[in-house]
Amino acid sequence: MRLVTVVLIVLLVLIQYPLWWGHGGWLRVHELQQQLAKQLQQNSDEKLRNERIAGEVQDLQNGTAAVEERARYEMGMVKDSEVFVQFVSPNAAAAAAQNAPSSNTSTRGEMSAAPVRVVPNPVSRVPERKRGHTKDAKDTKEAKKKAG
Repeated sequence: MRLVTVVLIVLLVLIQYPLWWGHGGWLRVHELQQQLAKQLQQNSDEKLRNERIAGEVQDLQNGTAAVEERARYEMGMVKDSEVFVQFVSPNAAAAAAQNAPSSNTSTRGEMSAAPVRVVPNPVSRVPERKRGHTKDAKDTKEAKKKAG
């Protein structure tokens, strides 16, 4: 009788091993369920991202507002009739002056931490045609001298 009990216990252990640790065991199923939940969450995040990008593409294709917004914030562009004003805290201006290179000019698309002058009536930088010396040309030269 003792031999039969030992054989039955060994058979029970051999049957239980694949159920828990085998290819289709409970532990593997639990692990796959966790991977599935993680992948579903990642898919929903990516779907949201794709919807945002599709909306942005549609805005860029259909209207000028999105293009104008990108030009303003990413490239630092302004319209001809606008005045660009940048507020800088006094502490940031002093720190920027110490760390800045010798040139205070900023290039297109880069923001400078140096204080900005506000010009109420900026002079256009578009070169004028020279047809001779007119009163308007002299006034423009004088305005450039005062601004510069």
